[in-house]
Amino acid sequence: MNGPLHVGILLPTREQAINGTYAAAPLLGFARQAEALGFDSLWAGDSLTARPRLDPLVVLSAAAAATERITVGTAALTPALRHPLIGANMVASLSHVAAGRLVLGLGSGFPMPETEEEFASVGASFTGRVGRLDEITALWRTAWRAGQEGEPADFQGRYWQADHLDRLPSPATAGGPPLWLAGSDTPKVLARAATRYDGWLPFLPDPDAYGRARRRIAKLAEEAGRPAGAVTPALYATITVNRDERAAEAELEHYISHYYGRSLDQMRTIQAYAWGSAEKCAEWLGGYVRAGARHLVLRIGSLDPEPQLKEIAEVLLPAVRALGPSTTVGSTQS
Repeated sequence: MNGPLHVGILLPTREQAINGTYAAAPLLGFARQAEALGFDSLWAGDSLTARPRLDPLVVLSAAAAATERITVGTAALTPALRHPLIGANMVASLSHVAAGRLVLGLGSGFPMPETEEEFASVGASFTGRVGRLDEITALWRTAWRAGQEGEPADFQGRYWQADHLDRLPSPATAGGPPLWLAGSDTPKVLARAATRYDGWLPFLPDPDAYGRARRRIAKLAEEAGRPAGAVTPALYATITVNRDERAAEAELEHYISHYYGRSLDQMRTIQAYAWGSAEKCAEWLGGYVRAGARHLVLRIGSLDPEPQLKEIAEVLLPAVRALGPSTTVGSTQS
């Protein structure tokens, strides 16, 4: 049975910061427009000092209040930058504002010097960050279930201990929102996604590698006794839409250099990028859909992304969605 295909768009919070503006009104306008144009989800990234921007949980709370049906999510949140109990409370609060329309993509921290400095700035340990992420999510889930009959109200982990978790607010959905692991395709990441998380959100530049990893996750999840479709195969991809392919590439190069301080050639070896006409970008994304991707999170590779939003919605969305029913993979939750 085929799973539904969902396509979301990233809110330009980092792009605002690069341009030196932090106004909420344009972000909310972008959110409303994305919903009206038919996107399935709306996402915000997270960084404090490495790649600064407005806080995603605050922005998504406003976006959720300004919309009615669109899913909101983080792509990706770094839980280690916040005390886990504060994080649990903020997420539960956001889930109520979003009326259950919430998904959390979570990362342990991008391996760059700027991220290590960011961790140090809040007193978080960069060493062991992978294990800390898994433990924070375990604590969160304990907290979100603590008010249910028979569930423990305390947590004793390697890094964190907490009592009276039943005093925290329960989320809008029982057990909390779906938690997706933002990571690559290493064996350890795939094993964690398959056994601990509700989704996998990579930015792999190779659709074939994506397909192999997606199949591995499905196999490991089945071996762990999880039901079919327990892990949503997602993708974080960056596109710059312009029929003038050279102009599109130049705009994307400008974007990447300002976003990461690195070249497109450097970043495209580790992240998924496409540029050119909306039809060409849709064809490229189709490779991932055929490989099993069921939720595409699109970042527009431009410091002025809104002008591309309508063409992406009117040309790329229907072209990509038309591919969904023709593929044969296990069904997934959105």
